[in-house]
Amino acid sequence: MKVFSTWGLRLSITLYTLLHFFTAFFNNKFALSALAIAGLALFFFSLLYLSIQKFKLPFTIFICGILILLFSDHSVLNGILQGLILMKDMIGLLIIVPLIGWVLREEPYIEDIMSVFYTFINTSQKFYLSLITFTQIIAYFLLFGSIPMMYQFVNIILKDHHTEFWEKYKGTALLRGFALSTLWVVSIPSFIFAVEALGASLWLAILQGLGIAIIGTILAVTFAFFSEKRSGFSITPTLQQNIKLVLVNASPKEIRKKKVIEFFLLFISLFGSIFLIHGVFRIPLMLIIPLVIVGWICAFFLFKRRGYKLTRVAKEYVRKDMINQSYQLNIMLSVGVLIFALRQTGFAPTIVNSLHFLQDTIPFINPLFLLPFIVIILGFFGLGPLTVMVLVAGILSGMELPYSPELIVLSITSGSVISILISPVIMPVIALSASNGLSMFTNGIKFNWKYAIVFYIIVQTYIQIMVHV
Repeated sequence: MKVFSTWGLRLSITLYTLLHFFTAFFNNKFALSALAIAGLALFFFSLLYLSIQKFKLPFTIFICGILILLFSDHSVLNGILQGLILMKDMIGLLIIVPLIGWVLREEPYIEDIMSVFYTFINTSQKFYLSLITFTQIIAYFLLFGSIPMMYQFVNIILKDHHTEFWEKYKGTALLRGFALSTLWVVSIPSFIFAVEALGASLWLAILQGLGIAIIGTILAVTFAFFSEKRSGFSITPTLQQNIKLVLVNASPKEIRKKKVIEFFLLFISLFGSIFLIHGVFRIPLMLIIPLVIVGWICAFFLFKRRGYKLTRVAKEYVRKDMINQSYQLNIMLSVGVLIFALRQTGFAPTIVNSLHFLQDTIPFINPLFLLPFIVIILGFFGLGPLTVMVLVAGILSGMELPYSPELIVLSITSGSVISILISPVIMPVIALSASNGLSMFTNGIKFNWKYAIVFYIIVQTYIQIMVHV
């Protein structure tokens, strides 16, 4: 049964992906029907592969969607099939984006960058700042996989320091860095979905998110500074001694500089290609990003004269990595069914009317105050930022709120940041806990609750000023 479900899962994911890109360019009814059937097969084979115990969340969301369809007097079968293709752009993105990691694994880019910029990272505050910054950049390539990867790198330097004090220093930098990346990084699925669904300007959303991320980074360094002061222990001497030991075995200086330039060219080429093609051809971002990534990866391996590795990378990804995406893909499928079902009811107008009633009752509170809390609360029930963002943005896209879409994006993405920081049951915190051995409660709430409160106040201050201006 395991072999049958594995092969069925690979085939259904591959077929769904190919049909998604085909229907994106050719509006063929038969192909769309085949896409919905492939989505149903993907859901079925994932259920067999993972078992109902490990499949509770997507299964529950799926059943909720069916129940709502029953009460809305809409055709259940048609609703399921329509819902299974509603999130096809997001599923295509989720399948392709992890491939970027294969490029980053080809060369020791991070180690060489840190070696070249040694004088800029040789104090505790500078090193902490560099960790937050690089985690955001690496998140562009690896999503939340940037957390364990950056943790492994930090442990090369601080391998003998594992007390709670040191783990707080390392862990908060990585978790806050990744959380802040969800405000502006264009390859983060939750961010790009919110931008697309709400019709926000990509440039304004990124610039606004980047500005808040910079403020959040400064705030994080400030918190780390006072945490070190309260401990009475100076990190800098230990850090300098350990970095010097690592540099003894580093690559020659010329090679290091070459790799640093190569890394930033990779970043700019991927980032720039997406913006250029989107700006010139006006192709939807959810479609252009995966297509650019595939072309960019092929160009990288061919330029490095390692074209022979492309076949191996593709085989390994289909054989192993793609299967590991099945849980997240099925959450998107089931959320699609739920959103489609909700759109057949009076749910959206009811929410809008409730928000207007609240604002009339308490004039100084508007929906932008409350949207982050929806993401945060659902995060404590195990719904990750991507799932919540798709659900919330999908519902909000059918509403007419009297605010600029960029501010709505910032409001819900700020909730995503806080959810990542303090929810002990979502993947970023789980990934960090798996790396440093501390409990999810410690890595999340204990280390970050004060930072999360101040961050919320700062973001809301900006949002409310912009609303009134």
